[in-house]
Amino acid sequence: MKTLNPALAKVLKRLHYPLDVILTCVRWYVAYALSLRNLEEMMAERGIAVDHSTVHRWAIKLLPVLDKAFRCRKRSVGRSWRVDETYIKVKGQWKYLYRAVDKDGNTIDFLLRAHRDKTAARRYFEKSIAQNGVPATMTIDKSGANLAALEAINADREAPIKIRQSKYLNNLVEQDHRAIKRRTRPMLGFKTFRCARILLAGIELMHMITKGQMKSPRGTHLSAADQFYDLAI
Repeated sequence: MKTLNPALAKVLKRLHYPLDVILTCVRWYVAYALSLRNLEEMMAERGIAVDHSTVHRWAIKLLPVLDKAFRCRKRSVGRSWRVDETYIKVKGQWKYLYRAVDKDGNTIDFLLRAHRDKTAARRYFEKSIAQNGVPATMTIDKSGANLAALEAINADREAPIKIRQSKYLNNLVEQDHRAIKRRTRPMLGFKTFRCARILLAGIELMHMITKGQMKSPRGTHLSAADQFYDLAI
Protein backbone atom coordinates (compact mmCIF):
# COMPACT_ATOMS: atom_id res chain seq x y z
CA MET A 1 0.00 0.00 0.00
CA LYS A 2 1.36 3.42 -0.95
CA THR A 3 2.01 5.89 1.86
CA LEU A 4 2.17 9.67 1.82
CA ASN A 5 5.41 11.56 1.45
CA PRO A 6 6.31 12.20 5.16
CA ALA A 7 7.00 15.90 4.55
CA LEU A 8 3.62 16.25 2.84
CA ALA A 9 1.85 14.33 5.60
CA LYS A 10 3.25 16.82 8.10
CA VAL A 11 1.89 19.77 6.10
CA LEU A 12 -1.51 18.10 5.61
CA LYS A 13 -2.11 17.71 9.36
CA ARG A 14 -3.28 21.33 9.46
CA LEU A 15 -5.33 21.23 6.24
CA HIS A 16 -8.90 20.09 6.72
CA TYR A 17 -9.89 18.98 3.22
CA PRO A 18 -9.55 15.65 1.39
CA LEU A 19 -6.13 15.19 -0.20
CA ASP A 20 -7.56 14.70 -3.70
CA VAL A 21 -9.36 18.06 -3.52
CA ILE A 22 -6.21 19.85 -2.32
CA LEU A 23 -3.93 18.29 -4.94
CA THR A 24 -6.44 18.89 -7.75
CA CYS A 25 -6.74 22.59 -6.89
CA VAL A 26 -2.99 23.05 -6.61
CA ARG A 27 -2.34 21.24 -9.90
CA TRP A 28 -4.98 23.21 -11.77
CA TYR A 29 -3.56 26.45 -10.40
CA VAL A 30 -0.02 25.79 -11.68
CA ALA A 31 -1.02 23.92 -14.85
CA TYR A 32 -3.64 26.19 -16.39
CA ALA A 33 -4.33 29.89 -16.98
CA LEU A 34 -6.82 30.09 -14.11
CA SER A 35 -7.20 32.67 -11.36
CA LEU A 36 -7.82 31.70 -7.75
CA ARG A 37 -11.42 32.90 -8.09
CA ASN A 38 -11.85 30.68 -11.17
CA LEU A 39 -10.82 27.72 -9.00
CA GLU A 40 -13.19 28.75 -6.21
CA GLU A 41 -16.07 28.79 -8.73
CA MET A 42 -15.03 25.47 -10.31
CA MET A 43 -14.98 23.77 -6.92
CA ALA A 44 -18.36 25.30 -6.03
CA GLU A 45 -19.82 23.75 -9.20
CA ARG A 46 -18.67 20.39 -7.83
CA GLY A 47 -20.35 21.02 -4.47
CA ILE A 48 -17.11 21.85 -2.64
CA ALA A 49 -16.91 25.17 -0.79
CA VAL A 50 -13.30 26.40 -0.93
CA ASP A 51 -12.31 30.04 -0.53
CA HIS A 52 -9.81 31.32 -3.12
CA SER A 53 -7.41 32.37 -0.35
CA THR A 54 -7.44 28.77 0.93
CA VAL A 55 -6.34 27.48 -2.48
CA HIS A 56 -3.49 29.98 -2.45
CA ARG A 57 -2.44 28.81 1.03
CA TRP A 58 -2.48 25.17 -0.11
CA ALA A 59 -0.23 26.01 -3.06
CA ILE A 60 2.28 27.87 -0.89
CA LYS A 61 2.45 25.01 1.63
CA LEU A 62 2.48 22.02 -0.75
CA LEU A 63 4.52 23.14 -3.75
CA PRO A 64 7.93 23.29 -1.99
CA VAL A 65 7.42 19.67 -0.84
CA LEU A 66 6.36 18.50 -4.30
CA ASP A 67 9.22 20.40 -5.95
CA LYS A 68 11.74 18.68 -3.66
CA ALA A 69 10.21 15.28 -4.49
CA PHE A 70 10.36 16.04 -8.22
CA ARG A 71 14.05 16.96 -8.07
CA CYS A 72 14.79 13.39 -6.98
CA ARG A 73 12.94 12.05 -10.04
CA LYS A 74 14.00 14.57 -12.66
CA ARG A 75 15.58 13.09 -15.78
CA SER A 76 19.13 14.14 -16.65
CA VAL A 77 19.48 16.94 -19.19
CA GLY A 78 21.79 17.55 -22.15
CA ARG A 79 25.12 19.36 -21.97
CA SER A 80 24.33 22.15 -24.42
CA TRP A 81 22.41 24.85 -22.55
CA ARG A 82 20.49 27.93 -23.74
CA VAL A 83 20.16 30.59 -21.03
CA ASP A 84 17.95 33.69 -20.92
CA GLU A 85 15.96 35.83 -18.47
CA THR A 86 12.33 36.87 -18.57
CA TYR A 87 10.46 39.52 -16.59
CA ILE A 88 8.08 38.73 -13.72
CA LYS A 89 6.15 41.40 -11.80
CA VAL A 90 6.41 41.21 -7.98
CA LYS A 91 4.77 43.90 -5.80
CA GLY A 92 4.37 46.08 -8.87
CA GLN A 93 8.05 45.88 -9.83
CA TRP A 94 9.77 43.84 -12.52
CA LYS A 95 12.02 41.04 -11.29
CA TYR A 96 14.07 38.58 -13.32
CA LEU A 97 13.45 34.88 -13.82
CA TYR A 98 16.63 33.20 -15.05
CA ARG A 99 15.88 30.06 -17.07
CA ALA A 100 17.68 27.59 -19.31
CA VAL A 101 16.79 24.69 -21.59
CA ASP A 102 18.97 22.12 -23.34
CA LYS A 103 19.04 21.66 -27.13
CA ASP A 104 16.01 19.33 -26.91
CA GLY A 105 13.96 21.93 -25.01
CA ASN A 106 14.18 20.25 -21.60
CA THR A 107 14.23 22.67 -18.69
CA ILE A 108 17.63 22.85 -16.97
CA ASP A 109 16.77 25.05 -14.02
CA PHE A 110 15.34 28.44 -13.03
CA LEU A 111 15.93 31.12 -10.41
CA LEU A 112 14.04 34.30 -9.54
CA ARG A 113 16.31 37.25 -8.72
CA ALA A 114 15.61 40.85 -7.76
CA HIS A 115 18.36 42.22 -10.02
CA ARG A 116 19.79 41.45 -13.43
CA ASP A 117 23.55 41.68 -12.94
CA LYS A 118 26.73 39.63 -12.70
CA THR A 119 25.99 38.49 -9.12
CA ALA A 120 22.47 37.28 -10.00
CA ALA A 121 23.68 35.52 -13.14
CA ARG A 122 26.53 33.79 -11.33
CA ARG A 123 24.18 32.60 -8.59
CA TYR A 124 21.90 31.13 -11.25
CA PHE A 125 24.73 29.40 -13.13
CA GLU A 126 26.17 27.91 -9.94
CA LYS A 127 22.74 26.61 -8.84
CA SER A 128 22.08 25.07 -12.25
CA ILE A 129 25.48 23.37 -12.39
CA ALA A 130 25.10 22.03 -8.83
CA GLN A 131 21.72 20.51 -9.72
CA ASN A 132 22.44 19.30 -13.27
CA GLY A 133 26.19 18.87 -13.71
CA VAL A 134 28.60 20.92 -15.80
CA PRO A 135 27.53 21.74 -19.38
CA ALA A 136 29.92 21.54 -22.32
CA THR A 137 28.44 24.65 -23.95
CA MET A 138 26.47 27.61 -22.62
CA THR A 139 24.63 29.81 -25.13
CA ILE A 140 23.69 33.27 -23.89
CA ASP A 141 22.45 36.48 -25.48
CA LYS A 142 24.52 39.67 -25.72
CA SER A 143 24.16 40.35 -21.97
CA GLY A 144 27.45 41.58 -20.53
CA ALA A 145 26.39 40.48 -17.03
CA ASN A 146 25.87 36.87 -18.11
CA LEU A 147 29.19 36.83 -19.95
CA ALA A 148 31.05 38.29 -16.94
CA ALA A 149 29.45 35.71 -14.61
CA LEU A 150 30.41 32.79 -16.86
CA GLU A 151 33.95 34.07 -17.30
CA ALA A 152 34.27 34.31 -13.50
CA ILE A 153 33.10 30.69 -13.18
CA ASN A 154 35.49 29.57 -15.92
CA ALA A 155 38.38 31.30 -14.15
CA ASP A 156 38.04 28.72 -11.34
CA ARG A 157 37.80 25.72 -13.67
CA GLU A 158 40.50 23.60 -15.28
CA ALA A 159 38.23 22.73 -18.21
CA PRO A 160 36.30 25.91 -19.11
CA ILE A 161 32.69 25.87 -20.26
CA LYS A 162 32.42 26.93 -23.92
CA ILE A 163 30.53 30.23 -24.16
CA ARG A 164 28.49 31.21 -27.21
CA GLN A 165 26.77 34.59 -27.52
CA SER A 166 23.97 34.36 -30.05
CA LYS A 167 20.48 35.83 -30.01
CA TYR A 168 19.36 33.45 -32.79
CA LEU A 169 20.47 30.28 -31.00
CA ASN A 170 18.54 31.36 -27.91
CA ASN A 171 15.16 31.28 -29.68
CA LEU A 172 14.47 27.90 -28.05
CA VAL A 173 14.54 29.22 -24.49
CA GLU A 174 12.70 32.43 -25.46
CA GLN A 175 9.88 30.30 -26.91
CA ASP A 176 9.85 28.23 -23.72
CA HIS A 177 9.34 31.38 -21.62
CA ARG A 178 5.91 31.73 -23.22
CA ALA A 179 4.49 28.67 -21.45
CA ILE A 180 5.49 30.18 -18.09
CA LYS A 181 4.24 33.70 -18.91
CA ARG A 182 0.93 32.30 -20.18
CA ARG A 183 0.34 30.79 -16.76
CA THR A 184 1.47 33.81 -14.69
CA ARG A 185 -0.67 36.32 -16.63
CA PRO A 186 -3.98 35.53 -14.81
CA MET A 187 -2.15 35.89 -11.48
CA LEU A 188 -1.83 39.66 -12.15
CA GLY A 189 1.54 39.90 -10.45
CA PHE A 190 2.77 38.42 -7.19
CA LYS A 191 2.28 40.01 -3.77
CA THR A 192 5.61 38.91 -2.26
CA PHE A 193 8.95 37.64 -3.53
CA ARG A 194 8.53 34.44 -1.47
CA CYS A 195 5.13 33.66 -2.99
CA ALA A 196 6.48 34.39 -6.47
CA ARG A 197 9.42 32.04 -5.94
CA ILE A 198 7.21 29.18 -4.69
CA LEU A 199 4.47 29.53 -7.30
CA LEU A 200 6.94 29.88 -10.17
CA ALA A 201 8.66 26.69 -8.99
CA GLY A 202 5.26 24.97 -9.10
CA ILE A 203 4.56 26.26 -12.61
CA GLU A 204 8.01 25.14 -13.77
CA LEU A 205 7.46 21.76 -12.09
CA MET A 206 4.22 21.14 -13.98
CA HIS A 207 5.82 22.40 -17.21
CA MET A 208 8.69 19.90 -16.81
CA ILE A 209 6.27 17.05 -16.12
CA THR A 210 4.33 17.95 -19.27
CA LYS A 211 7.59 17.85 -21.23
CA GLY A 212 8.26 14.31 -19.98
CA GLN A 213 11.10 15.20 -17.61
CA MET A 214 9.94 13.08 -14.65
CA LYS A 215 11.14 9.50 -14.23
CA SER A 216 8.34 6.97 -13.78
CA PRO A 217 8.60 3.34 -12.66
CA ARG A 218 9.51 1.04 -15.56
CA GLY A 219 6.49 -0.20 -17.43
CA THR A 220 4.20 2.62 -16.30
CA HIS A 221 2.81 5.34 -18.55
CA LEU A 222 1.21 7.87 -16.22
CA SER A 223 -0.55 10.99 -17.46
CA ALA A 224 0.94 14.37 -16.53
CA ALA A 225 -1.79 14.76 -13.90
CA ASP A 226 -1.08 11.36 -12.34
CA GLN A 227 2.66 12.07 -12.31
CA PHE A 228 1.97 15.25 -10.34
CA TYR A 229 -0.22 13.38 -7.85
CA ASP A 230 2.40 10.62 -7.61
CA LEU A 231 4.84 13.15 -6.11
CA ALA A 232 2.68 13.06 -2.98
CA ILE A 233 3.60 9.41 -2.42
